[in-house]
Amino acid sequence: MKLAVVGGGSTYTPELIDGFARMRDTLPIEELVLIDPAADRLELVGGLARRIFARQDHPGKIVTTSDVDAGVDGADAVLLQLRVGGQAAREQDETWPLECGCVGQETTGAGGLAKALRTVPVVLDIAERVRRTNPGAWIIDFTNPVGIVTRALLQAGHRAVGLCNVAIGFQRKFAGLLGVAPADVHLDHVGLNHLTWETAVRLGGPEGENVLPRLLAEHGDAVAADLRMPRELIDRLGVVPSYYLRYYYGHDEVVRELRTKPSRAAEVAQMEKRLLEMYGDPQLDEKPELLAERGGAFYSEAAVDLAASLLSGAGSPYQVVNTYNNGTLPFLPDDAVIEVQAAVGTQGATPLAVAELDPLYAGLTANVTAYEDLALEAALRGGRDRVFKALLSHPLVGQYEYAQQLTEQLIAHNREHLAWA
Repeated sequence: MKLAVVGGGSTYTPELIDGFARMRDTLPIEELVLIDPAADRLELVGGLARRIFARQDHPGKIVTTSDVDAGVDGADAVLLQLRVGGQAAREQDETWPLECGCVGQETTGAGGLAKALRTVPVVLDIAERVRRTNPGAWIIDFTNPVGIVTRALLQAGHRAVGLCNVAIGFQRKFAGLLGVAPADVHLDHVGLNHLTWETAVRLGGPEGENVLPRLLAEHGDAVAADLRMPRELIDRLGVVPSYYLRYYYGHDEVVRELRTKPSRAAEVAQMEKRLLEMYGDPQLDEKPELLAERGGAFYSEAAVDLAASLLSGAGSPYQVVNTYNNGTLPFLPDDAVIEVQAAVGTQGATPLAVAELDPLYAGLTANVTAYEDLALEAALRGGRDRVFKALLSHPLVGQYEYAQQLTEQLIAHNREHLAWA
């Protein structure tokens, strides 16, 4: 089995490599290709990756290359984890929206739109290269904004599934609080990428007992603290929102915080510098503890599980993924991309049935889906007016004066990445 990772020079990659090494019986890799245009980073990450495989006696071969066509040739699956513009672009995404009093964040709001506009054309170009060399390959997208990027891939006819680590993070957290194995925890996870709610926590599978009320009664303080939301709000909702919902439920509070501290991009840039120094140590043959602070917790387990299910059916039968709605949420178009539990196998992902969604959540989901429609249109076709309409539709912007200012700022800060600008 051959896998390729586009963005293989990312400091995330050793987390992924560690998962491949530990779970080699689930996903037996003969060749792993790390692809990245940044040759210096790729050399450091590739060296550590080989040492991790060697330490854990993994027999697979690790190849590094900057040539996308050669790297994906013959791959059974291609994982996308790229960041167009690097941390410098992320720094901009997280700062200029604050000038209008809007959240600055790399996956939602104005910053998320900027990332989508930079990313979608690049991802589609890579996907076409994969299709030319191996049309049967699966594309697993971990590149943000996952919902919009996955929808672009699916609409272009690619065999693609989107992946996020929010659900697996909740699964692991809840399992620890309940004192059970993670595999015994099944989440009724529903919404869009980075806009989801856990409406039930079931033991044993999709039909298992819902222990969410007990979880909140006994561990509500811990859950609320992780989300950085008031315990009272969690109790009133009776569900567990993704921590990304704080940008919506506590928008002005978040803006005040962001204006008084360094951006997350600045923190990550410093962390990446330290990580790359560590990766260059020829004695290091395991992922360093610092990597846990980088983000992407449990990404490797989720990626291995999904790839194993798509390629051989050896992964978990039910997984949270991003895929076409196809009637699952009846208030959304069939071609909307939703994030829900799905039955995953060699034919792809089929969403499980979802209970009727409370209007409190359905309304916001429909609103953000409409924004994603407009965002994808802007990413595919460009144009100042399309950018403006996408921003005006987003609930974190929503005012024409802000939308106009943010449109001009977005284009000014991203002109080198926007062919139409």
